[in-house]
Amino acid sequence: MTDRETILVSRRLLLAGIGGSALAGCVTDDVGGLGGILTGGGALTQAEAAAGIRAALDNGIGSAISTIGVRDGFLLNNLIKIPLPGFLQDMQSTLAKVGLSGPLDTLETQLNRGAEAAVPVARDIFVDAVSSLTIADAIGIVRGGDNAATDYLKQKTTTPLTSLFTPIMSDALQKAGAVQTLDQLDKRLNSIPLAPRLGADAKTDLIRHGVSYGLAGMFTYIGKEEAAIRANPAKRTSEILRRVFG
Repeated sequence: MTDRETILVSRRLLLAGIGGSALAGCVTDDVGGLGGILTGGGALTQAEAAAGIRAALDNGIGSAISTIGVRDGFLLNNLIKIPLPGFLQDMQSTLAKVGLSGPLDTLETQLNRGAEAAVPVARDIFVDAVSSLTIADAIGIVRGGDNAATDYLKQKTTTPLTSLFTPIMSDALQKAGAVQTLDQLDKRLNSIPLAPRLGADAKTDLIRHGVSYGLAGMFTYIGKEEAAIRANPAKRTSEILRRVFG
């Protein structure tokens, strides 16, 4: 056995004995000039690393949609429930003290219903974003922490996802009745002397608010699934996941 081979074997044995996340102890070695990666699952090519990261994110997207893209997935979920935006939330709190927050409570429910409906429709947008992940990106993610892949996805895709997700959310809020409720609330306030006004951009602000919180909810649950895959062998449901994270 050559000195080089001895070093590689020693590293594999060391990594195999390290508990916790396999990725936390990964090292690299230029295997065959390919920039191979050594993890607890053995030597990986860069292409395998990229495939594993994509698989983990795909799993995260599927898990997120099945968890939050259903009735009450947002509304009854204290982790990601969408509150009304600023001014409307303040008004809701004030009116709740005298039992008059009903229309705003309805609007909050409809806002969350819109997000629950929009998330599954946007599945392909998230999947397409994952498919654009490069090998170079994957190498950095493999070396990262529990949510490195999710953080990458958030950093790289939030702006384009916002543009693509906005019309989906707008349509979902329309169907949920949130836009109509906001219009009715605006008319009611306009009929009351000295009452606050919603402003010309209230509808746009509501949609933008729903998009921001809807995406945040998706990333929260994608991150939870990624962390689970890294920590729990039972979550590694494919060979490539076991190779990269094992």
